[in-house]
Formats: sequence, C-alpha cells, structure tokens
Amino acid sequence: MEKKITVLPGDGIGPEVVAAAIRVLQAIGKRYNHDFQLGYAAIGGAAIDQFNNPLPEETIEMCKQSDAILLGAVGGPKWDNNSPELRPEKGLLRIRKTFDLFANLRPVKAFPSLLNASPLKREVAENVDLMIVRELTGGIYFGEKQRTETDASDLNIYTRSEIERIVDNAFEMARLRRGKLCSVDKANVLETSRLWRAVVDEKKELNPDIEVEHNLVDSVAMKLITNPGHYDVVVTDNMFGDILSDEASVITGSLGVLPSASIRGDNFGLYEPVHGSAPEIAGLGIANPAATILSVAMMLQYSFGMKEEAAEIERAVNAVFEDGHFTADLAKNNETALSTDEWTDKVIAEIDTSFVSDSIMETYI
Repeated sequence: MEKKITVLPGDGIGPEVVAAAIRVLQAIGKRYNHDFQLGYAAIGGAAIDQFNNPLPEETIEMCKQSDAILLGAVGGPKWDNNSPELRPEKGLLRIRKTFDLFANLRPVKAFPSLLNASPLKREVAENVDLMIVRELTGGIYFGEKQRTETDASDLNIYTRSEIERIVDNAFEMARLRRGKLCSVDKANVLETSRLWRAVVDEKKELNPDIEVEHNLVDSVAMKLITNPGHYDVVVTDNMFGDILSDEASVITGSLGVLPSASIRGDNFGLYEPVHGSAPEIAGLGIANPAATILSVAMMLQYSFGMKEEAAEIERAVNAVFEDGHFTADLAKNNETALSTDEWTDKVIAEIDTSFVSDSIMETYI
C-alpha cells in the first residue's frame, strides 16, 4: 500500500523525535510491504523564522496532497515576545481549523514496566486504560478575543452541530472499547455546557448500549487522580479536554509516552506526541521518542486502517520497556539511560526480530 505523509518536525525536540518515529515507520513499511512517501514542511517557530508565518501556505498545500500529517512539537521561549499572530502555537491552532480536525484522541494507558515512575500509588495507576476525546476546533480557543488596559475577554461559542459530531465520535469510540462514556462539562455554571449536556442526553437515547454519565469538570479532575481506572471514554470540550488530558498524563509517569491523534470525519488526521517542544533538552539526543512512535501507530490504525501494523509498533514499544530500556526521563538512578537513537534502535530491533521469528514459523507450517 502507498501512502503520502506530510512531516512537520517543528521546534525544540520535535525534529529529533520525529526522525526516530520515521525510522520506525520505515521499518514497518519494509516488513509489511508498504510505501510511505514523505514530504517535509515547516510549522511553528521554525516557520516563523523561515517564512514569518507560523503556518505557511506551502505547508497547507503539501498537507492537502497527503493522506496524513505527522507533527513533532511547536513553541519555545525564543518566540515568547512575538505578537499573537506570530506565535508558534498559532500555527497549530490554524492547522486544526484549516483541516477541520475536530476530534482529538488521547489514549492514556499504564505500562506495567513504568508504574514505578507514576506519582500515583501502583494500585491506583495499574489498571488505567482510558481515551480522552476532546473537541478541538471550537470553544474558547477560537472565539473572538478582546483586550484593553483594564479588561479582557475570550468568547466561548459552541454550535449544536459541533457538539453533535464530537459526541457521536465518542459514542462510537466507547462502542469499540468497554461501552462506558463520561461526558464532562460545567453545566452548573456555563450555558455552553448546558447545551453540551442536552446534546449528550439526546444521543444517549439513540445509543442505549452505551453506559453514560455526566460529571462536572472539577469532579473529574479529582477522580482522575484518585480513581482513574473508573473511566473508559471521556468526552469534553476544547479547554476542559486540554487541561484534563495533561493532568491524566501523570498517570503514566511521563509525557514522553503519550501519543495523540486529531482527526476529521473522513479519517484524515494529524498525529503528534502530547508533550511539548522541551527546548531545554533540544539537541542533546536524550528526548524520549516513544510518544511520537506511538503517534505513528495511531496514524496507521485510524487514518490508514493498518491495525496489525499499529499493534506491532505498540507491542515493540512495550517490549523494550519490559526489557528495562529507558530514556533519561524514565531511567532510575541505577539504570543506564539510552539516547533517543539508542532507544529507537531497540524498538526497530524488536520489530525485526519479530519479523524473523514469524518467517521461521511460516517455514515450518
């Protein structure tokens, strides 16, 4: 199978972790006889430096000709004093809106070998396997903004259709998982949340096989730390989803292992690690590439329908962790931390070894 992918390395450690993920993608392509054609373009701070634009038209056009997008990270203190329109994060918001990437999927799953790195007690973190479905193109981040010397405002608007499509997505995700859906809002205060809750209740009547509960965002923020295993699929708006998904990331012990997907109705998507650009370690070769590698697995599954290939990447990553190989963010004092490239080598070796083993088995069958 042939697929075109636009690669946006971005800023900070973005180019390093993306390069690692591309190596794993190529290993999977070789094993399963896929041709992944890659095109590179600029976004964020790198695009500002080169084009004075955080999302140049050249980047948009290349993405339009692709089947999916792989992104590293954007941002850094270098651009902190820029005007709002020339901030790296503006490129990320624009690309989401331009391609209508309304559904952000953030899986949070505890790796048994990483539980000691979690700040939560082992018995709290060990059974966590949840999916946060965040609405990504509406709400307060995209509303009209005003600021004077004495006051400021950000308009939070959601249309019924925007809520319906993300809620539909969440119901379908719950159906593919354990059949439980938690809708998160602030309906005791916000009118947008009251509309959100009303839409969920309407959809609940059409999906009687799914167990649905409504929770206020402050309650969920507490329960994600005290009993995260309670949740299966969590659906919420843009701002609440941004905050809760970052909070949930501590369960795993490191942002470096959390992937994400931002997709639209036809399964075209942008795939990126949850972590930021980490400029303080950029260029040192110590960044954890696991999240970006697992984001490639999500790309294979959700945009390309390559479930076996995605599962193989996930298996290889987990196997490397289980064998006790970690980058600096996860290595304990008595362990030797691997570099970004060394850890990626381990993942690729695991894939290659599995391929050889499968070939030997086929010979004897």
